[in-house]
Amino acid sequence: MRKPPGDAVPERDRYPDALRAGALLVVVLGHWLATLPRLEEGRLVATDHLLVVWQEAGVFTWLVQVVPLFVFVSAAVSTPGARRRLSDGHRQLHWWAGRALALARPAVTYLAVLAVVAVLSHTLGGRFLAPFNHSLTIHLWFLLMLLGVQALLPLSVRADRRLGLRAVVLLVAVAALVDLLRARPGSLADLLRLGALATDHATLLGWINLLVVWLLPQQLGIAWRLGRFSGTGTGLALIALGLVWLGATVASGYPLAMVDGEVGGRSNLLPPTLALVGVMWLQVGMVLACEAPARRLLGRRPIRRAVTLLGALSMPLYLWHKFAELPAAWLGERLGAPIDAGLPGEAGFWWGRLVWLLLCLLMVTPVMAAVVAFEMRRRRDMASATAGRAVVGGGIALFAGILTSMALGALPGALVGLLGVAAASRLLRASPQPSR
Repeated sequence: MRKPPGDAVPERDRYPDALRAGALLVVVLGHWLATLPRLEEGRLVATDHLLVVWQEAGVFTWLVQVVPLFVFVSAAVSTPGARRRLSDGHRQLHWWAGRALALARPAVTYLAVLAVVAVLSHTLGGRFLAPFNHSLTIHLWFLLMLLGVQALLPLSVRADRRLGLRAVVLLVAVAALVDLLRARPGSLADLLRLGALATDHATLLGWINLLVVWLLPQQLGIAWRLGRFSGTGTGLALIALGLVWLGATVASGYPLAMVDGEVGGRSNLLPPTLALVGVMWLQVGMVLACEAPARRLLGRRPIRRAVTLLGALSMPLYLWHKFAELPAAWLGERLGAPIDAGLPGEAGFWWGRLVWLLLCLLMVTPVMAAVVAFEMRRRRDMASATAGRAVVGGGIALFAGILTSMALGALPGALVGLLGVAAASRLLRASPQPSR
């Protein structure tokens, strides 16, 4: 991230690209690994989640819950432009509209195809769709969270300008206060059980942390980009802080897992808790500690090319990777593959997980080829310089469409949600030029 001398055009920094691409790849492989198809008499009847049947696997989510890392890196990359746009609200609105449109358009394609498949599957009995119905849309939450925090990027940049790293401390303090108010400890002994008490109280107050906790990696990313912290030593210190933080919070009763195996139980994600902050320390520390060797690797042309390719495919892969589980399950059933290998600890369980991963990789390949070919033929529409009401309307339609899809699953969620996301794509693309 060094600035070149004079007026030279800076070479693209591949390290953030590699981090973002790697983060999304980890998410994809993690989702596939966590899906446990269940067969009876050789026929698919249901799916389990790995964390539901093996709660101790939650410790692995300390590394594979990489959404904070993606927000951190995205903020770092976007900071210079955000600083230039601070005094121009129209430019900021146009930038966000462009980001929203870039996510809305491929989401329209995904929901349209999913809606057609869901209707056809339901017509034919829905046996393969039913076990995957909600998992085919629930992963779209990431798009909403990312757009939500990016809409507040100017606020985060202003906070960094005025407070520096104190803005990070302030966010952590607010997150801690919210969990304290959720827990309502009445004694020192209750404080030692903070996690258990906080996650046992499903109050509306806890949802404040849906904003506060996800703003934290954005604030850290801005500070990193502006050079407020750096270096291998700082990275190792943050890794140590993260491990101690996670150990202490889990010991106080917060769940071990940093993702949810099922909706409705005790959670570090819905809403985010103080425990999730430990993952952020850990991952930011790893970014700093690995920076020097990673940059040396990225100096090699084959590595740079691989990062460029993976970066171009990462968001389409994220959108479509769950869809590939449908044909993977069908093929596994037809081949009699051991995709249902029982429970962790039983013979063949991990062999079954490997077979399932290979089937998912096999089936996602033609899906991605078709998606990339289609997207490359589409007209490259851009958000215009935007009328504010059109952007607000487009944003509301996008959030409503994706939330509906998440809540209702592939059927009928994809059908209903498609209307909102398609409307958002049109509003963000066709918004008129403001008069000057």
